[in-house]
Amino acid sequence: MFSVRGRGVARAAAAILVSGLVATGAIATAGTALADDGAPGTGGVTAKLGHLTEADGVVIKEKNGETWPVNGGLFTMQVEGGGTLQTYCIDLRTGAKRDFTYKEVGWDESSLHDNEDAGKILWILENAYPKNSAEALGAKLGVDLSKKEAAAGTQAAIWTLSDDVTATPKSADAEKLTEYLLKEAVKLEEPKASLSLSPATVAGKAGEKLGPITVTTNAEKAKLQTAAGAPAEVKIVDKDGKPVTDAKNGDQIFFDVPAGTADGTAELTAEATTKVSLGRAFVSIDGPSQTLILAGSSDSTVTAGASASWAKKGAVPSVSVAKDCAKGGLEVIASNAGDEAWTFDLKGTSYTVAAGETKTIAVPLAEDEAYKFTITGPNGFEETFEGVLDCKTATPGPKPSETPSTTPSATPSTPSTTGGTTGDTTGGTTGTTTTGGGDLAETGSSNATPMIAGIAAALVVVGGGAVFFLRKKKTAGQ
Repeated sequence: MFSVRGRGVARAAAAILVSGLVATGAIATAGTALADDGAPGTGGVTAKLGHLTEADGVVIKEKNGETWPVNGGLFTMQVEGGGTLQTYCIDLRTGAKRDFTYKEVGWDESSLHDNEDAGKILWILENAYPKNSAEALGAKLGVDLSKKEAAAGTQAAIWTLSDDVTATPKSADAEKLTEYLLKEAVKLEEPKASLSLSPATVAGKAGEKLGPITVTTNAEKAKLQTAAGAPAEVKIVDKDGKPVTDAKNGDQIFFDVPAGTADGTAELTAEATTKVSLGRAFVSIDGPSQTLILAGSSDSTVTAGASASWAKKGAVPSVSVAKDCAKGGLEVIASNAGDEAWTFDLKGTSYTVAAGETKTIAVPLAEDEAYKFTITGPNGFEETFEGVLDCKTATPGPKPSETPSTTPSATPSTPSTTGGTTGDTTGGTTGTTTTGGGDLAETGSSNATPMIAGIAAALVVVGGGAVFFLRKKKTAGQ
């Protein structure tokens, strides 16, 4: 989960990626917890999608025996704040949109949430290209692999596991790499986030430490600071109440709000420089675009944010959203750290959270369903969430009612010269241009044949694995 607040939190925390319907209705738990156990956090790398830099031909064979050609290989991504990433596709039939912004997420927030072979995909990333050079892989297999062939062979193995197809490189040498990787792959554990703060929001009264907020990172340490606009007397402290300016993986930090501090809010930001772990998923926060998985990282800037609110009396609300693509929906977690009940409206239904209570509200959503709702409370409290539920890889076959949203782009034999997004096509090549010999698309789909045009016509609206939110907060006196 990633939250957006009105001030002070970097772009890397600019989208809440959510999915999760645990049960229909609301579940309430009593108590005066200042932070929700298991509540979602914020953080990670934000990057813009670039081009396929190393790619070669791959033939996709569907379960029904149909085949179609693609270009498979490595995408480059530019990290906000500095750094570059290399990624492979794990959502074959969804178009990739250049210059779209992507966010690092865990497997449960992506199309890998229900993929039993996710750990094998990680093994492939750890043992294939570019983690190992094309020369070294070729020597192991007794073939002469170019970088493009090594990338295509690696991507083909990943697609076979991520999209339930048979992906075969056109190069015989690259095909040997694919066969080797699929034969040898074993399941590995999901990699650690580059940086996360959880939960994203805490609440309480002045005179208390508000938290804990747990830091998760693969960096040696993350720098901490209160965001602009926070009261000067509010500090970030450790569990012993000592002020801190950095934190390590597993550390718990708090907002220390001295007694007498006027009702208000504060935010903190965490920042680190680290290499993002191989196997972290990346989902678009600008709209539907194919889901990616990390294959390589330079030192990159990662950020995270969290916020706190407090009041002397009355209700003191906080809201967070659980993430669980496996159950398909939203799970709003509303807490009240005050001494009076708080009543709010959510999508036409009224809910009351008693003093010291946490209430979990399940909001059912269909795949690709857009939504927008605002939750309000006392002292000008306001949280707005909007986005699209998008947690699955696209599947073959159009739905009769679905058609492309824009006119087709240039034909495969006429590559775009704009260098940017070319628009949606009937072949599902969303936001890409053709490459290589002119009959292959970067996205993992092609309009080179009528069959593919039919299969992918609907997939313009089917996306790569994210729910994104814009979040606005207003408090009294601000």
